[in-house]
Amino acid sequence: MNTSLIAKYNVAGPRYTSYPTVPYWDEASFSIELWKTSLKKSFEESNDTDGVSLYIHLPFCESMCTFCGCHKRITKNHAVEIPYIESLIEEFKLYTTFLGNTPNIKELHIGGGTPTFFKPENIKSLLEALNTIGEFSDDCELSFEGHPNNTTEEHLKMFADFNFNRVSYGVQDYNLKVQKAINRIQPFENVKRVTEASRALGYTSVGHDIIFGLPFQTAEDVINTINKTITLKPERIAFYSYAHVPWIKGNGQRGYNEKDLPTATQKRLQYEKGKEMLLKAGYFEIGMDHFSLPIDSLYKAHESQELHRNFMGYTVTNTKVMIGLGASAISDSWYGFAQNDKSIERYKALVNEGVIPVFRGHILNEEDLIIRKHILNLMCNFETSWNSEALSFSELPDVLIKLQELEKDGLIEVEAKTIRVTEKGRPFVRNVCLPFDRRLQRNKPETQVFSMTI
Repeated sequence: MNTSLIAKYNVAGPRYTSYPTVPYWDEASFSIELWKTSLKKSFEESNDTDGVSLYIHLPFCESMCTFCGCHKRITKNHAVEIPYIESLIEEFKLYTTFLGNTPNIKELHIGGGTPTFFKPENIKSLLEALNTIGEFSDDCELSFEGHPNNTTEEHLKMFADFNFNRVSYGVQDYNLKVQKAINRIQPFENVKRVTEASRALGYTSVGHDIIFGLPFQTAEDVINTINKTITLKPERIAFYSYAHVPWIKGNGQRGYNEKDLPTATQKRLQYEKGKEMLLKAGYFEIGMDHFSLPIDSLYKAHESQELHRNFMGYTVTNTKVMIGLGASAISDSWYGFAQNDKSIERYKALVNEGVIPVFRGHILNEEDLIIRKHILNLMCNFETSWNSEALSFSELPDVLIKLQELEKDGLIEVEAKTIRVTEKGRPFVRNVCLPFDRRLQRNKPETQVFSMTI
C-alpha cells in the first residue's frame, strides 16, 4: 500500500453517477418545457429499439441508518403505502400521456428507502399497474433492494412471479459495535436466510453491499465480513467507501464524530485487504468498487465493454431514457436530467394536480455530452479515447496536462489518443475523471461538496 499516493490523491470528488454532477447543474436556464423536449426527442429515438429504464423510489424506512445518504422518511406508519403507490402510478401515466406512445420497459429497479417496507400485495398492485400502462420487454432486467431483516418469503415470491431475477441486500459490516454506530443491526443469519431463499426461488443474481470506512471499523472487521460473505457466494458485491457528508445529510451522520472514522490510510488498507480476498475467491473487479463472478451479467457486460452507469449505479442495460418515479427520483433523457420534488407531500400534490413533479434539472450542451462520454468510458471500461473528432473538445490539452502527474505515478497510461487506467490506478479512477470535469475545474467549490475519493 502506497501511503504517499493516498495522501496525495485523497481529495473531495464526485462518484460520477452523472455528468454534470448535481451540484453543477445549470438550474437557472432549466425549465420543465426544455426537459420535456429533451425527453421526447430521446424517447422517439430509442423506444422501439433500446427501450426505457424505470427507477422507482420507495422512500420509507422504519429506522434511520446513520451511514445512509439516501432521501428517506422514517416512519412506522404503514398507512402511507397505498397513497404513495397511487401517486407513482399517476406519475407514470403523466409521462406516458405526454410521450404519446407505450414505453417499452427494458429495465426496472426499485430502490429506497427500504422497498421491503411495503407489503408484498401493495408492491404487486404497483407492478401490475406499470405493466398495464407500459409494456415489459421479454428480456427486461428487473431488480430490487431488500433489507435482510424484513424481506420475507412472500416478498421474494411476489417479485419472482413478476420475473424479477436480481436482488441486492445491504450488509455493510457484521461487527456489532459498527452496526450499533450506524444503527443497522442485522445478524449474519438474516442475510444467509434471504440469500438462500432468493436462490431457492430462482434468482440468478444476488448482490451484497459492503462498506469500508465506517465508524469504529477496522481491517479485521472487513476481513470478517468478507469471509462470511464469501461463504454465501453472492454473484455481485458492491464494496465501496463510506461517504461522510454530514453537511448534506444533517443529523443522521452527526451520530458519531470524525475521530471515530478510520483514517484515509486505514480505509485504503481495509479496501486492499477486502479486494485481495475477493479476487482470491474468484471475483473480478468490473468497475469502481464493484466485483462480480464470471457467471454474472455485470461481468459479461464489462468484458464486452457494454457496461453502463447512471443514477442506479452500474447496469447492463444501456438505455438513453431513464424515468425516475417517486419523491426525489432523478430522470435522465441523455440530453438532460430532472429531479422530482424531495418533499413527499409536495410530490403527491403536484401529481394530483396533473403536473410532472420536477423541481430542478439540467440540459446538457455539446461539451457536456462529450465529457459525459469520456467519464462514462473511464468509470465503466477504465479507458477512454478521442480518436474521432466527435470526442474531442477545446480544453482537452489542459486535461492532458493535469493527467501528467497521474501518469508519472503509474495510475494511467497515455498512448496516442487513448488513456487507460492501470491496475494500480483503479482505486483512483475518480481522480482520473476529475481533470475531465470541466464544470468543476472552472468553478471549484470554496467549501467541501463531495466525499473524499479515498
